[in-house]
Amino acid sequence: MKALFVGLGGIGQRHLRNLRTLLGTNVEVIAYRARRLSHVITPALGIDRAADVESLYGVTAFTDLDEALAQRPDVAFVTNPSSLHVETALACARAGCDLFIEKPLAASTGGIDDLIALVNERGLVAMVGYQLRFHPALERFAAIMRDGSLGSLLSVRATIGEYLPHWHRYEDYREMYAARAALGGGVVLSQIHELDYLYSLFGLPATVFALGGHWSTLEIDVEDTASALLACSFSGRGLPVHLHQDFVQWPPTRNCEAIGDKGKAVLDFAALSVTLQPYGDAPPITERWDAFERNDLFVSELSHFLDCVEHRSRPLVDLAEGFASLRIALAIKESLTTGAAVALSTTAHA
Repeated sequence: MKALFVGLGGIGQRHLRNLRTLLGTNVEVIAYRARRLSHVITPALGIDRAADVESLYGVTAFTDLDEALAQRPDVAFVTNPSSLHVETALACARAGCDLFIEKPLAASTGGIDDLIALVNERGLVAMVGYQLRFHPALERFAAIMRDGSLGSLLSVRATIGEYLPHWHRYEDYREMYAARAALGGGVVLSQIHELDYLYSLFGLPATVFALGGHWSTLEIDVEDTASALLACSFSGRGLPVHLHQDFVQWPPTRNCEAIGDKGKAVLDFAALSVTLQPYGDAPPITERWDAFERNDLFVSELSHFLDCVEHRSRPLVDLAEGFASLRIALAIKESLTTGAAVALSTTAHA
């Protein structure tokens, strides 16, 4: 296999490191690199300036994308800034590459219909990188949502908050993609994992209403706070799903609570636990995944993608799935701007 990487920042290097772990020397790695930074980003998100990423992982680099595509790669990892994803993916798909596109699928809807049509026409495998779909705690929480343990669901509340300057200690947060509107940043798109897993659990909301904006003292030109109410259709009726996102909380918080008329379930990503609390005198039941390591998610995700490529099968998160969470995110951003509820039927869709 020959793999092309477009973007070797933190997430690109993580996928490259895992690809070498899974395939060793059975994969030839090439890269299109615009900035050609040489440092190695460690698994703990530090910098090893004594090492060179191209030498360490055996990468042949090109400064022109067409020249890289002329090497006829089998797969392309699109891990550059969000605003460049679709343009890059279209070029790679035209060259016949199967695609792994890091989340979010894009920063706008432009070109997505063309990309989906091209992928379908060429019979390509295309996956969007939502590694939380492979989290064992989320899988258990999803099973509880399906099995009726909570009875009739009444409401869902999810929270993610993390201090942006602590994301990547190796770089100035003001230069990160998440901090810059031109690169597709902002809390809504940067923390879109939550929208993907909520969509996978409760479906596409009919309408979205959100409040938020740039409310902190962070030196960024995007929203750092968003609280959205999603009117989801679940079990044949409306279900209020509330999501709070921010770039300012410390220590980080990431959880989801579902309340039903027979009990409550709490997913705590930080504690690696799911707690089911039946109503009445029954004690709570807590399951934990103490041996879990975060990189396990990325390895599972990559293994799934490689399996789909080998067997020409549909990925768990294909382009249509990736577009769904993007549509929700863009509706939230529109509501933040207008102060009005936004119907998903009015947003672009594939």
